[in-house]
Amino acid sequence: MVGGRRFRPGGGFGRQLDEYETRVGVPPPTEPPAPSHGGLVDSAVYIRGRRFASPSGLAETYRCLQEQDDAMAWIGLYRPDTDQITSLAREFRLHDLAVEDAINAHQRPKLERYGHTLFVVLRAARYDDLREEVEFSELHLFIGPGFVVTVRHGEAPDLTAVRRRMESEAQMLARGPEAVLYAILDQVVDGYAPVVAGLENDIDEIETQVFGGDPNASRRIYGLSREVIQFQRAARPLLSVLDALADGAGGASTDEELHRYLRDVTDHLTQVVERVDGFRHLLQNILTVNATLVSQQQNEEMRSLTAASYTQNEELKKVSSWAAILFAPTLIGTVYGMNFVHMPELNWRFGYLFALLLMLLVCGTLYVIFKRRGWL
Repeated sequence: MVGGRRFRPGGGFGRQLDEYETRVGVPPPTEPPAPSHGGLVDSAVYIRGRRFASPSGLAETYRCLQEQDDAMAWIGLYRPDTDQITSLAREFRLHDLAVEDAINAHQRPKLERYGHTLFVVLRAARYDDLREEVEFSELHLFIGPGFVVTVRHGEAPDLTAVRRRMESEAQMLARGPEAVLYAILDQVVDGYAPVVAGLENDIDEIETQVFGGDPNASRRIYGLSREVIQFQRAARPLLSVLDALADGAGGASTDEELHRYLRDVTDHLTQVVERVDGFRHLLQNILTVNATLVSQQQNEEMRSLTAASYTQNEELKKVSSWAAILFAPTLIGTVYGMNFVHMPELNWRFGYLFALLLMLLVCGTLYVIFKRRGWL
């Protein structure tokens, strides 16, 4: 909150940009788009919260900063090369460890103080609607007496909007580098809101997939769980950074007005962290339910297969029983049908009747046996 009103959507300080344009007659200076190859995005020198100069390079920025008393430089870099970082480290006496972190990136959110310089690492998040994925990027800040250096290793956050809002509120920008730090923190935290909304929508879709029996639900649950965990790693450590700033552990200013803004950012971040924690527990429950449903489906399939197998066995028993019954007279007939001259019963008057009775007796006996065993 600023003076009892929230910042514009996307976070930051200041009045609406149209108010600024009405007051000065022209739009405020805008930060150019980040170069695709990386490097200096924008550099400005401010005096009492108003842009005094827009140097075209680092050397010119240094010179302008030295020539003006009570000036503040805000240098924005996008994936800078080693020479640019080395130049800044030499000019502003940045610590080697902080410089190494800024070059290599892949850091968790943290706040460290090196002498009179604060080094802050933030992880911004952006939800890609087309791919339905969360993209993470790092932002490193060097905050010192009379300078702010931002080093972006990704597209988020939109520091152009932060710079414009701060320049539209000269009184706030005049509070110094820490006002810029708080504005960027607010932008990063407010950027989490669309990510939370996107993840919530994905979870709703997953619930539909799970109860709809979609076989791809498990894979999507695992993928979304991984994104939620990464989001937790980006947002939760930031609470410690904000607490350290509020407690003055990092040697930050005790400006009460800035601390009010900081508490507002902390409140919003706390809500985000709680929502994300809830997402993780919800996904765990959904994964358990999905595993239960898959197990039930497999059990149903096994029961169906068992029933089909039982039916086949019963049919096979019947076929086997009738085959055995029919085989008995065939065997007897085959024996008495052999063309041997000296064979018992061939010249017996009752031989034919005996053979028929024997066939019926054997068939009847087999039928009774199979019937008692339930094969027929």
